[in-house]
Amino acid sequence: MSDPFYQPVSGFDLPRFAGVPTFMRLPHVTLDDPRIADVQIGLVGAPWDTGTTNRPGPRHGPRQLRDLSTMIRAENGATGVRPFEMVNCADIGDVAPNPADVQDSLRRFSEFYAKVKQKGIVPLTGGGDHLCSLPILRGLASDAPVGMIHFDSHTDLFHSYFDGCMYTHGTPFRRAVEEGLLDPKRVVQIGIRGTTYDREDRDFADSVGIRVIPIEEFFKRGLEDVMAEAREIVGDKPTYISYDIDFVDPAFAPGTGTPEIGGPNSFQALQVVRELEGVNIIGADLVEVSPPFDASGGTAWLGVSIMFELLCVMAGSLTR
Repeated sequence: MSDPFYQPVSGFDLPRFAGVPTFMRLPHVTLDDPRIADVQIGLVGAPWDTGTTNRPGPRHGPRQLRDLSTMIRAENGATGVRPFEMVNCADIGDVAPNPADVQDSLRRFSEFYAKVKQKGIVPLTGGGDHLCSLPILRGLASDAPVGMIHFDSHTDLFHSYFDGCMYTHGTPFRRAVEEGLLDPKRVVQIGIRGTTYDREDRDFADSVGIRVIPIEEFFKRGLEDVMAEAREIVGDKPTYISYDIDFVDPAFAPGTGTPEIGGPNSFQALQVVRELEGVNIIGADLVEVSPPFDASGGTAWLGVSIMFELLCVMAGSLTR
């Protein structure tokens, strides 16, 4: 049983519509709090969308994710996992971006996650656009490249946008490979689909050994078979999980900047995460929830439900 301080507030003690919303009603513990040394998994907000190239809004994602996360309860109804009893979890706050300067924001994020790693905390991040993943990896993978299981409808492997803009939400994993943060032979991207500008991203993936599983193959082979391959690719070495909400079909998750039709449903969105059991997870993110395109909060509710599934497998990874 984890420290009672790190248990979420029960809906039987305080109604879910009341109180200050933190991720999953967990205590808020900042990096300079004396109790931070006890935190094993830290939930982080990344309110930033300066890398967005079309529809903005993910900077508001963490706030809406926190609000909808008040509906999360203590036990996973499908797996029986009770993550808050397995490890000490806390909301460790937001990374403070500089909305006027991409490079300064990248620096701020990298420094924040380097501190998180130094304190021995495994981060679970709610974004934010997908460029957030690059500085997170800079903070977590500075010692050696890591593997990655990436759920998305886009590869985010493009070289640049608009004649040389190198830092957008379509380029983070190209930069991460170039910077030696990711071992491309231990990277698998699942669910890729939609119209494209060209094949530059896929050609890059092929040239460095990244495994791309398009949505057609995902459905033809089946979820369990695809995820078995994903686990085999990353093996038992340190692995990062990155989950773009646009992996899910927009019928179930319309609140995102670049939706692509023909994706998984909401049940499959949860099931792929449950199939991560056994992976050596050093951190994870759920990105690209954009509240302006789904003010009802349905996309954020799915997003934070996915975060809870990630939390469950991360707790298992820490306690194996």
